[in-house]
Amino acid sequence: MDSNSTLTGKIALVTGAGRGIGRAIAGRLAQDGALVGVHYGRSEAAALELVEEIRQNGGRAFALGAELGVPGDAGAVFEAFDAGLRKEREEYGGYGAEEEGVREEYGRYGAGEKGERGKYERYGAGEKGEREKGEREKSERGDGEREEGESAPAAEGSLDILVNNAGTSGSGPVSRATPEIFDRMIAVNAKAPFFLVQNALPRMRDGGRIINISSLASRRAFPESLAYAMSKGALDTMTLGLAKELGGRGITVNTVGPGFIETDMNARRRTTPEARAALAARSVFDRIGRPADVADVVGFLASDAARWITGQYLDVGGGTDL
Repeated sequence: MDSNSTLTGKIALVTGAGRGIGRAIAGRLAQDGALVGVHYGRSEAAALELVEEIRQNGGRAFALGAELGVPGDAGAVFEAFDAGLRKEREEYGGYGAEEEGVREEYGRYGAGEKGERGKYERYGAGEKGEREKGEREKSERGDGEREEGESAPAAEGSLDILVNNAGTSGSGPVSRATPEIFDRMIAVNAKAPFFLVQNALPRMRDGGRIINISSLASRRAFPESLAYAMSKGALDTMTLGLAKELGGRGITVNTVGPGFIETDMNARRRTTPEARAALAARSVFDRIGRPADVADVVGFLASDAARWITGQYLDVGGGTDL
C-alpha cells in the first residue's frame, strides 16, 4: 500500500464505512497505516469488499456489522468491534512492533458482553475485571444485573480513532415531518454517536481522536430537511462539550461539515444534468464534492499534525454559498 505511515500502530473505527464518505475515510486511514474497523449497518457486501481492497493494497481492516438507531446499538457495535480485534490478532498476530501501549491481549472480554457503559473511568494497567466500585455495585444489585446505560468492562487500549460517520437523511420540510421520521433522525445522527463515544472512551488510549461527520446543513438554512439539520446540530454541540471534557487526556474532538458530496445518499438530488449543475454552482470550484475531499481532511485530523486542534467545526464544503 502507498502509505505515508502517519497512523502506523493506530486502531480506528469508522461507522457507516461500507459506502460513500465512510468508505473513503476508512480507506484513507488504512492507507495511512491504521488498522481499521469497517462498520456497516446493512451494506455487508460493500464493507467486505472494502476490507478485501484494503488488504490487497497492503493495509489492515476488518468488517463489523450492527444497526444504528435501535436500542443497544452502541453496545452491539463494540461487541462486534472487540470480536473483530480478537480475530484479527489470532489470524495476523500483534499489530506491529512500532505500536506502543497496546495490551498483550486486547480481546480479553467475551463477545457476549453487551450494553453501554454509563461511566468511562479508565482501568489501571494491572487491573483485571471490573473496578472495585463496580464490583460493589454489582453485588448490591445482584449477580448479572446492570443499571441502564452501563456496560461490561472494555478492552482497554484497543482504540485510537473513532469516526462517527454513519447517518441518515431525507426528513423533509416541517410540514411533512412525522414523529417517527424525527425520532429516526435523532436516533441515528445524534443519539448513536453519543453512546458510541461513551463506549469508546474506556477503550481509547490517551491522545486519541474523535471525529464527527456533520453537514453544512447545521450551519446553513436547510428547511427542505429540517429534522436532519437539527440532528447534525446536536452532533456539533456534542463536539464542543467533549473537546473540553477530554482535553486532559490529550484526546481531540472535532467536527467535519461536508457540503454536497457525490454519494448514494443524495443521488436523488442529481438526477438531471440541470440539477447536477445547480449543485456544482454552489461551490466556488463549480463542482460537486467527492468522498476523498472529506476523507483527506479526516486523515489530517486523525494524525499527530492536528494535535493542537480540538472543539472545532471544519467547513469542508468547497466554498459553498460564499
